[in-house]
Amino acid sequence: MSNDILIVDDESDIRTLLCGILEDEGYFTREAANSEQAYAEINARLPSLVILDIWLHGSEQDGVDILKWVKTVYPSVPVIMISGHGNIETAVNSIKAGAYEFIEKPFQADKLVLLIKRALEAEGLRQENLELRKRAGFNEELIGDSLSISQLKATINKVAPGNSRILITGPPGAGKEIVARAIHANSGRIDAPFIVLNCATMNPDRLEVELFGINHPSNNGQPGSVIGVFERAHTGTLFLDEISDMPIETQGKIVRVLQEQKFTRVGGDVEIHVNVRVISSTNKNLQEEIAEGRLREDLFYRLSVVPMEVPALKQRREDIPTLAKYFLEKSTESAGMQIKSLSDEAVAVLQAYDWPGNVRQLKNIIDWILIMYPDNTEDRIRADMLPPELVTVTPIDAKLEKNMDVLGMSLRDAREHFEREYLFAQVNRFGGNISQTANFIGMERSALHRKLKTLRVYQEERPAKTG
Repeated sequence: MSNDILIVDDESDIRTLLCGILEDEGYFTREAANSEQAYAEINARLPSLVILDIWLHGSEQDGVDILKWVKTVYPSVPVIMISGHGNIETAVNSIKAGAYEFIEKPFQADKLVLLIKRALEAEGLRQENLELRKRAGFNEELIGDSLSISQLKATINKVAPGNSRILITGPPGAGKEIVARAIHANSGRIDAPFIVLNCATMNPDRLEVELFGINHPSNNGQPGSVIGVFERAHTGTLFLDEISDMPIETQGKIVRVLQEQKFTRVGGDVEIHVNVRVISSTNKNLQEEIAEGRLREDLFYRLSVVPMEVPALKQRREDIPTLAKYFLEKSTESAGMQIKSLSDEAVAVLQAYDWPGNVRQLKNIIDWILIMYPDNTEDRIRADMLPPELVTVTPIDAKLEKNMDVLGMSLRDAREHFEREYLFAQVNRFGGNISQTANFIGMERSALHRKLKTLRVYQEERPAKTG
């Protein structure tokens, strides 16, 4: 996506010259001849960079005043100052006021283009560092080789290059934001912002301001504003998390933005045009939300151009060993601990659990283990080191140890009891997939079916992974 550069100079020839040079370099340009026009252009849509003349004839305010206002209201916008009457003092004062650089007229085109490139790269790195700090510890990889995850990865690769709106569904903690970030990272918007707004955690009274921004007077009396997420995501991607929690009145305004790609800030009257790809998510049944009047049907169809579903962790149990290993390696590495592995028994327990909190809960469990057993000198994490709520759902040795009635059983009954509990755990571990269970325990599939029927172990079979 091309950067948007605002040129503020009272000489039309200079503006025309700069526009020609920068447009040849692939930039989008806008012009302003005085402070009033500059404020209007900046407030209409935030530019990527401003080229600002210090001396503006016929202007209410000069370039230094505009520079101070920009760095107060929009500190992230880089400003390059230009002047035909410059001196060292002017240059130093400009830099102190927040300018990225000062350049004298007449300037060399190559030098100006290089300065612009460096200023944009510096701001890009700054924003990237901010984003990285926000996402510290955040897993951005879609881990797993199950059929459902493989299909999800293929869909991401297919839809990412386009600009279609995408609705991601799935339970909490399953990885909907990870999917959204993967789409952005594989799109043509990768160098533009990825902005996240969680509608469920936002105060309804503040939501429209967060979405569209607000116009209000700044401290120095010049027009000022707060930038909303639609404007901040210009040329990039906006991820609206839990879209169904948005007030119905706000939903109507979102429909207009999606349709026209323009809006006005709260309290403003200037239309702001944006180029934003919207990805949304929900953990609710949106058809029920529509039927109950909590979601506009026209908003649903505009958001759900490409629907995608992220499966619950219990629906892809075969990915649990890979996920647990990944989280374990990441957590031990970041903590400066020796990298450990999970015992086969511990993996079996993890695969038998239903994971109501999904992938997020699995990551938290791994962190819990390392906190509770920081001095464990063993290379492997045993099943008895797992949280109690996980171990109690595993019906193998734990039940036999605690159920003293087993001592009163005959050998045949005890063996049958153990087989039933063992097979139930293994079938559950593999998500009800009889073929995978049979392969792991070393039985023929038909023999396992007969054994399960004899022992009255009922489990809905899931198809084996293919491809």
